[in-house]
Amino acid sequence: MRFRSILRVSGGRTKSAFSLSRFEAKRPLSQLCTNHERPSFGIAFDIDGVILRGRKPIGNSPQALRKLYDESGTLKIPFLFLTNGGGVPESKRASELSELLGVNVLPSQVVQGHSPFKKLVKSFENELIVAIGKGEPANVMAEYGFKKVLSMDEYASYFDNIDPLAPYKMSPNDITSTASSPRYDVSSERVQAAFVVSDPVDWSRDIQVLCDILRTGGLPGKEIGHQPPLYFAADDLEYQAAFSSERLGMGAFRIALESIFNRIHPDALQYTSFGKPHPFVFKNAENILNQLQPFSRDNQVVKDGDAIGHPLTSLYMIGDNPAVDIKGAQQAGHPWFSFLTRTGVFRGNENHEKYPADLVVDTVEDAVNYILDKEITSSRKI
Repeated sequence: MRFRSILRVSGGRTKSAFSLSRFEAKRPLSQLCTNHERPSFGIAFDIDGVILRGRKPIGNSPQALRKLYDESGTLKIPFLFLTNGGGVPESKRASELSELLGVNVLPSQVVQGHSPFKKLVKSFENELIVAIGKGEPANVMAEYGFKKVLSMDEYASYFDNIDPLAPYKMSPNDITSTASSPRYDVSSERVQAAFVVSDPVDWSRDIQVLCDILRTGGLPGKEIGHQPPLYFAADDLEYQAAFSSERLGMGAFRIALESIFNRIHPDALQYTSFGKPHPFVFKNAENILNQLQPFSRDNQVVKDGDAIGHPLTSLYMIGDNPAVDIKGAQQAGHPWFSFLTRTGVFRGNENHEKYPADLVVDTVEDAVNYILDKEITSSRKI
């Protein structure tokens, strides 16, 4: 497999084109590490636009990932999926990826945009919160340990006429049905925080109800109050889905909500965004990669904070979005090395001007082959 790449010259913005030789990782993985050694590097893969487009594997991703396991399916090279997507628990996403890609993926190898919300459980464990987004946002938060969580769908259903457009979005059967009794007294119990877990589906309703919650101190329809905390799992303006061109992401929803809220409320919207390129995300990924225990048939993970042996000396980020994946790796600094693929958001012939990657490749398989070839060569020199 031949591919053109762009190598970013270290320490400057000048970019030069190079014609690389074939990277097929012909040498066996056993030359890289033995059963008594731990690899010195790990890999983080973006999913949308790198591994999958919709539910379809791209860039020979199944073949690329299989190179990180031995013949028996035992993990040999620590890797994880680092995505701003989400909406389902990590365990469910791991099962889906295992089925689509033909390798054994553990929940601990899936880091989604909302994964950092786990760190906020102590602050809101027994408080009423609302979870917004596609998929199973309330279930995600419940699995993290939040005890009183309602999805936006459920929460909005307890308020008559809170969404004036609701009759136009429902079938006749939906219109005649009545909402069940609230699990919590939403008419008097304030929402203490709102979490945008995944891409919202009904923008008009969600913006309306969020504005109601945020400007009334958590009690829609009441007087103006102090804004509860608002958290976004990511801030991607666009991302690559199954459609040929990019789709609007959570960052676009945040911009819309912020613009409207700031026009109808005297104080500017306050919020916190997680996800790539946030430095915390890459530090967290580094910690997880250091905790992954290869050479186990169950691909076990050691206890939090207990890295096995020496820390990994090289970490590789393979992504398709310069403003998210590459910017994040750049901000994280050493030991991160970034690859930019041409299978998603980025499709240029030259490197990205504002956020140039360390290496531009056509596919994720090209990146994996390059990594294995480089690491095997380095290990031979030691």
